[in-house]
Amino acid sequence: MRNAFAAAITDLAATDERVVLLSGDIGNRLFDRYRERFPDRFYNCGVAEANMTGMAAGLALCGLRPFTYTITPFATTRVIEQIRVDICYHDVPVVIVGTGSGLSYASLGPTHHSCEDVGILRCFPNLTVLCPADSAEVRPAIEAALGLPGPTYIRLGKKGEPTVHDTPPTFEVGKGIVMREGCDVCLLGMGTLVSVALAAAKELESKGLSSRVVSMHTVKPLDEALLADAFGRFRAVAVVEEHSLIGGLGSAVAEWRARRDGPHPPLVACGTPDAFISAAGSQEWMREQCGLTASAVAAKILARLGRSS
Repeated sequence: MRNAFAAAITDLAATDERVVLLSGDIGNRLFDRYRERFPDRFYNCGVAEANMTGMAAGLALCGLRPFTYTITPFATTRVIEQIRVDICYHDVPVVIVGTGSGLSYASLGPTHHSCEDVGILRCFPNLTVLCPADSAEVRPAIEAALGLPGPTYIRLGKKGEPTVHDTPPTFEVGKGIVMREGCDVCLLGMGTLVSVALAAAKELESKGLSSRVVSMHTVKPLDEALLADAFGRFRAVAVVEEHSLIGGLGSAVAEWRARRDGPHPPLVACGTPDAFISAAGSQEWMREQCGLTASAVAAKILARLGRSS
């Protein structure tokens, strides 16, 4: 996904002279092509992410369209005040890009995990939150963010994520992408776990359950029409995300559901626990520990429906 971002931002900079890229001490080789073409619109801000974020706000106030880019916890939780006050309070069109989200850096421990970012940032007024599912969604997400009048947070994986789209998708902020149709269960996947949701749908199919799978790439604003349809006709709705069970897409959907009258089918939330994960291992191993594999997600849905796995 980070390679897709580098290619997309370079192409966008060629067509829009307002685009400026600020990096937090990473991506030196990744952005070689960008720097060669636009040396006056690239700033390596070093290990000074608060400065980078404030600088981006200032550039936006001058009429430019800055993108900040670094490892997710350093692009977000390290600079919460600057995002809230410098960017969101002034409602300026800065695009904050976090790479290596969720458990992408599983082997480096909790300092490099980012399982709270969406929960924190979606609370800030004016901020749009986008979580592309794969490299094919990265470019349209960046293009959409560039077209918005206010700030945007884009949550990326790292590298090697499965591609879930065969062709470039139609991407619209606030509108989920239906990846697969079904009639019994609706799985809402966030970001890189859309691939897990699709695999879980196949396991549920082997148990006689037909599953719809949606890439919920926009956490804020939510696709309320899609949610109303899902809770109106499916036996269960499940959220699958590499984010804490507190504050992420599952919480956003639960909040939306709580504001609506009438009975609702069960909501099954699959995410990371409310705990720092101190063990170190691969991302795949960490997902197994958190119950974020296709078989674990399918089993949790079946259990909620009173079915044996």
